[in-house]
Amino acid sequence: MKKYPSTTTMLFLALVTLTSFRVHASGKNNIKESKKAAEMRMIAATATIMYEEMDLADSGLSRKAFQYAFTGYYKMKKKGLLRLTHILTICDFSQSSSVERMYVIDVRTRRVLYRTYVAHGINSGEEYATSFSNKMESCKSSLGFYVTTGVYTGANGLSLRINGVDKGFNDNALKRAIVIHGAGYVSKRILKKYGVMGTTFGCPAIPAEMTTQIIPVVKNGSCFFIYYPSTKYLSRSAIING
Repeated sequence: MKKYPSTTTMLFLALVTLTSFRVHASGKNNIKESKKAAEMRMIAATATIMYEEMDLADSGLSRKAFQYAFTGYYKMKKKGLLRLTHILTICDFSQSSSVERMYVIDVRTRRVLYRTYVAHGINSGEEYATSFSNKMESCKSSLGFYVTTGVYTGANGLSLRINGVDKGFNDNALKRAIVIHGAGYVSKRILKKYGVMGTTFGCPAIPAEMTTQIIPVVKNGSCFFIYYPSTKYLSRSAIING
């Protein structure tokens, strides 16, 4: 595996850049904009290094999906929205539901801890999710960034509530009872039998046997991101663009 500069090194280089801008930029607005531009370059550079170091292209994860995910994760961490700061989960809904398109990543060690199937809402599409909504009873998936909260045991067994923090895109998640839970219809058996994965009422459901492995790792304050290359979402997300 190739060796890349550590995140600490990248942050140090960014700090040097920011300091340089403080010295050379004129006016408060110039300094602010220069700092922001330098920070964004640092985030992009770090994301590129991590993506290549973890060989995420080989796993099918979109480079853009990871870049947007890391950008949002970084900003959420900076704002203090995350309690569990080393875990980043990405659902890449640009991929078919017939592939393992959910990635649980340890940002600190730069390792993919889990990769598994994840279902989308029944009204979002069949094999591919292409339509998304934040509305009640839409039975669609909602794009954007979430913070995982508490665990409970319900009709679908061990489940995890997620709080949508992308205003206008997923902030009705708790009201809609959008949770991570296990489902028997999210499995290789279903895929082999019907040729397509099962769908949900909007929840990102995972294979039932994976809940006891994944939920304890991501619960209580980690970043959870559902990605799709929607121009509307990517240009208006307060988390990405804030």
